[in-house]
Amino acid sequence: MTYTGASMKHLGLASLLATAALGVHAEPFFDQARVRDVEPQYERVSVPREECTRQWVNERQPVGPHRNPGGVVIGGIAGAVLGNQVGKGHGREAATAVGAVVGALAGDRIANRGDRWEQHDDVPREVTTCRTVHEVQARIVGYQVTYEYRGQHFTTLMRENPGPNLRVRVSVDPA
Repeated sequence: MTYTGASMKHLGLASLLATAALGVHAEPFFDQARVRDVEPQYERVSVPREECTRQWVNERQPVGPHRNPGGVVIGGIAGAVLGNQVGKGHGREAATAVGAVVGALAGDRIANRGDRWEQHDDVPREVTTCRTVHEVQARIVGYQVTYEYRGQHFTTLMRENPGPNLRVRVSVDPA
């Protein structure tokens, strides 16, 4: 294919424009900017915690009836003596044993007749009561940083405090 003079001019002009368009977008570079102000940014957070208290309380507790063992002993002896009066030989031994058991039961019933109802005593006991309390705390979530670069002031939010200088990326775009 042969090119004429006019088409060569257009091809040269297109190449020149393509080269110029690529040159307009310069690669970004990094520089240092001076930090003017840093303000911590807070958020309020509710933090649950458990709060416990201890106190002594009196608690009524049932106490079994106070048994009198004397009735069992005396009734058992009296029953054994009466049983021993009945029968002869091995029958006398059996009657003595049965008399002792019956006498012990009867003596217990007579001696402890009034103690059928339970009694109650006040017994001190330590009680721990816990509840959840929500405490509001302020936590730093970032920093609002104002910095100066080539006479102009800029503001940005950052996670960390940058210190006295801030690394900035500089790029040039056509206006």
